[in-house]
Amino acid sequence: MDIAFSSFALLVLLPLMLVLAVVVRRDSHGPAFFHQDRVGRNGQVFQMIKFRSMVTNAESILSSLKNANETDGLMFKMAIDPRVTRCGRWMRKYSLDELPQFWNVLRGDMSLVGPRPPLKKEVDEYEKPTHRRLLIKPGITGLWQVSGRSDLPWDEAVRLDLYYVENWSLTGDFIILWRTFRAVYEPTGAY
Repeated sequence: MDIAFSSFALLVLLPLMLVLAVVVRRDSHGPAFFHQDRVGRNGQVFQMIKFRSMVTNAESILSSLKNANETDGLMFKMAIDPRVTRCGRWMRKYSLDELPQFWNVLRGDMSLVGPRPPLKKEVDEYEKPTHRRLLIKPGITGLWQVSGRSDLPWDEAVRLDLYYVENWSLTGDFIILWRTFRAVYEPTGAY
């Protein structure tokens, strides 16, 4: 299912992705795509690809923003992050920056549905039960993305991911995919 759907999505979305790549390049200095090492199934590291929605030096600026983190867990989130570009704001709101991850799904690094792929530094700070998130492939979308996204507290996001890992079903994946389409049209907690 992952291979068939991601192949179809890449083919159908190619014109939109070409337009988005041009928009990103024209909006701010730097490449259209952003590659980042993420941790996948069984702790394997892979390069996740996204449209670049932040300034090119976003990682170096992050240390100066640590005190402005608006989440209670391991992830860093700000509703109005000064590193986000103009086009990055609306691309993130509608999850358009995530479209290139269909390539990661086609390559087998990710799945359509699953926990979001964490950074290595996040995994290094996981408490023991949280490591179960790594028992399956990470996904483009998942239970926490359709249940509030960045508005959820860290513990709730982890609880939803672990529930998904322990209760996976094909029917559940189809329900999450359906809810994802709704969440894209009516974005909540996307920043």
